[in-house]
Amino acid sequence: MSDHTDVYLDHNATTPIAREVADAMWPYLTEHFGNPSSASSQGRTARAAVDLAREQVAQLIAAHPDEVVFTSGGTESNNLAIRGSAAVATPHVAVTSQIEHPATVEPLAHIATQHGWAVHELPVDTECRVRLDEFPSGRVGLGTLILAHNETGAIQPVAEFAARVHSAGGVVNADAAQSVGKIPVAVDDLDVDLLSIAGHKLYGPKGVGALYVRRGTGLTPVMRGGGQEGGIRPGTEDVASIVGLGTAAELAAGLLVSEADRQSDLRDLLWDRLAAAVAGLVRVSPVEGCLPNTLMVAVPGRLGAQLLESMSGLSASTGSACHAGTHTPSAALLAMGIDHATALGALRLTLGRGTTRDEIDHAAAAIVEAVRAS
Repeated sequence: MSDHTDVYLDHNATTPIAREVADAMWPYLTEHFGNPSSASSQGRTARAAVDLAREQVAQLIAAHPDEVVFTSGGTESNNLAIRGSAAVATPHVAVTSQIEHPATVEPLAHIATQHGWAVHELPVDTECRVRLDEFPSGRVGLGTLILAHNETGAIQPVAEFAARVHSAGGVVNADAAQSVGKIPVAVDDLDVDLLSIAGHKLYGPKGVGALYVRRGTGLTPVMRGGGQEGGIRPGTEDVASIVGLGTAAELAAGLLVSEADRQSDLRDLLWDRLAAAVAGLVRVSPVEGCLPNTLMVAVPGRLGAQLLESMSGLSASTGSACHAGTHTPSAALLAMGIDHATALGALRLTLGRGTTRDEIDHAAAAIVEAVRAS
């Protein structure tokens, strides 16, 4: 690997489009341009492609094809799940966690402020796992929980959460944008009614996603228009992107086990290298029950953002945000009980299918050098 080559350890932010995905999409960007709602031959070709993609996505999550609704991505899927089910659910009580993605937090805030819902946020433990012993008593209308945390990689007890929500009379949504394609996801095993998927998190294109809607689940459309996607998500389907998502889903199914093993081995190697060289380094990601590609660490007394800026040839993320020069630590890390100063030193290192051992060596050396120089 040449010195100027960038090592990309930011796969939880987005993944590159797989070559097989791009190849599958190309004909639908060029010659097969039909509207899938049209009765023309071009339209029938497009409809067949959408139908196949629906089957591919359904197979990846062990669902029925008619339970898959195509959307523009994880954010729309979560909005449709939360706002669409809230429109028909009672009572107006929702249960979630303190570590949700904004794609869940904001729709919940909307139903709270606009429709009078009470939102109960469950705390998490020191491993970033939701504490179900804090589940409220009484009836609920909706429960929504992230399946695997986008920063720490901690996999949540969604099936146990779903059992509690169902016992309390509610509908269950899982934000699986960061999980599908990385770990096995089966909707019946999770016992969820709704589940969100984002194409660009599993080597598909940006701007496309899906929402699993269990048969019989009440859902009101958020947008109004034509009758596409079973009347749940109007608008002419983006056939090329949907084909890409379907291909990405099929590809992920075939690589799930081998890539999980390979990436987790490399992730553990990266941790071993860093822990041996950086005194006091904190492993934020849990050792067990974690996405195989995700390693979040924290360097006490340092700013993760400054460390990243000083590294040459490494793309990664931090656990903090910067607004007007002021650094704010990740709310999830604070919820875990990590102190403010340590949380500011967080680095999220997320591997992918293209990550090699040489790149892990390069990344470890770059991080260690940046810490020592800071």
